[in-house]
Amino acid sequence: MNVHSQAPATSSPVAITPRSAAETSIMAPADVERTPILLAIGGHDPSGGAGIQADTEAAAAAGVHCCTAITCITVQNTCGLCQLVPQRPAQVRAQCQVIMDDSRIGAIKVGLIGSSRLIQVLGELIDACPGVPVVLDPVLAAGSGQVTADAALINQLRLHLLPRCELVTPNVPEALLMSTVTQFERAAERLLAFGCKAVLLTGTHDHTSELVINRLYRPNEAVVAWEWPRLAASFHGSGCTLASAIAARLASGQSLVDAIEAAQIYVAAALNTARQTGRCQMTPRRVG
Repeated sequence: MNVHSQAPATSSPVAITPRSAAETSIMAPADVERTPILLAIGGHDPSGGAGIQADTEAAAAAGVHCCTAITCITVQNTCGLCQLVPQRPAQVRAQCQVIMDDSRIGAIKVGLIGSSRLIQVLGELIDACPGVPVVLDPVLAAGSGQVTADAALINQLRLHLLPRCELVTPNVPEALLMSTVTQFERAAERLLAFGCKAVLLTGTHDHTSELVINRLYRPNEAVVAWEWPRLAASFHGSGCTLASAIAARLASGQSLVDAIEAAQIYVAAALNTARQTGRCQMTPRRVG
C-alpha cells in the first residue's frame, strides 16, 4: 500500500480571541485535589486503534486527564495507512499553547509527527515546560508497515527532540533506523548518546525470541528487562498505548521504572482482551 503525504489545506482559520484569565477564572476549593494532566501530541487515526484516541483511552485507564494536540490527520484503518496530512506548525503550536496556558501539565507524550517542520515548534513548546517529563514514541512506520517519516524528519528528531526526552520507546526497527547501527544494543547506546535520558527498547518486532523482551537502557545503569509471552495476533496501536500509559503514570508522579512496569502490565491485559474492530489488526481493549 502506498502512503501519500499531502500539504494541509490553504483555507485560513477563523481567529477567535479568547477571554482573559480574569474573565474566565473560577477558583477551585483549596481542598480539591488536582487531576493529573497528560498532554498528548500526535496523529489522528479514524479507526480509533492508534494515535490520539489510544492516548486518551490509555490515560483515562490510569486516572489521568488527557489533553490533545493533532500533528497530523491520517487516512487509515486496521489494514493499513493510506495518507498523511501534516498540520501547519502554527496550528500545532496554537493547540498546545492554549492548553499550557490553562492547565498544569504533568507529562507530555509525543507520537506521530508527520513533518520535519514541526520539530522546532515541538522543541520550543517542550522548553516552555521545564521539569515536565517527555515520552517520545517515534512512530517511523505504521503498525502495518507503511513508512511515516522521511530522512529529514528522522535527522531533526535525533538532533532536536531526543535531547529533550525523558524516555523514548522505539521498537527494534525504529531504534536501528534512528541510530544508523545494525545491533539493537548498540542502537540503544547511540540513542542515549544523542541526549535522551532513557530508552525503552520494545521487543515486539524481534521475532528471534519466543518472548517479547522489553529492555530499559539508562546511562551508567544496568539494563532492566521485562519478558512477556508473544501473542499470535497483530495489534493496531500497541506502541501508542504503551508510551501513553507510561506518560500518564509519570504525570501522576510515579518513578520511571514503576511507570514502565505498571504500563506494561496494563498493556498486556489490553492486548489479551483485544477486539476485532475491522478486517485486519486487532484493537487493544484499553478501557472497559
